[in-house]
Amino acid sequence: MNIFKSLGISASGLSAERLRMDVISANIANANVTKTAEGGPYRRKVAILAPQSNSRSFKNVLQESLNNKAPYSGVRVVEIMDDTSPLKRVYDPEHPQASEDGYVEYPNVDVMKEMVELITATRSYEANVTAMNSTKSMILKTLEIGRS
Repeated sequence: MNIFKSLGISASGLSAERLRMDVISANIANANVTKTAEGGPYRRKVAILAPQSNSRSFKNVLQESLNNKAPYSGVRVVEIMDDTSPLKRVYDPEHPQASEDGYVEYPNVDVMKEMVELITATRSYEANVTAMNSTKSMILKTLEIGRS
């Protein structure tokens, strides 16, 4: 595999994980929003990641591997979609957004789950930084060898 291609793969991972952390931060920030511009409570967002070139078939990937061509291409964010899990209903008849039966619908955001997701995204980001630094070190060592 081309050593510079590994930098591109790590860079795509950094971009994807940064966007994932942004989505998670928005979820945490809106964990108690009962009314959005659309009218209902905030819905949790999820970033969907996929390989950068997902149009290749298994046969093509296998053939590239057999020919010593790396099938790896990095990652991209396909879309940011709403989580369709049910909203939380809390009995609070004094709340301005309460329904006629006294229940308020709160977002389907579990802050603990979001924190776990945030830690996972942070660790993935750190792993990509480490991979980039290792690649950079290999490139610098190669240049030092060429200088000798």
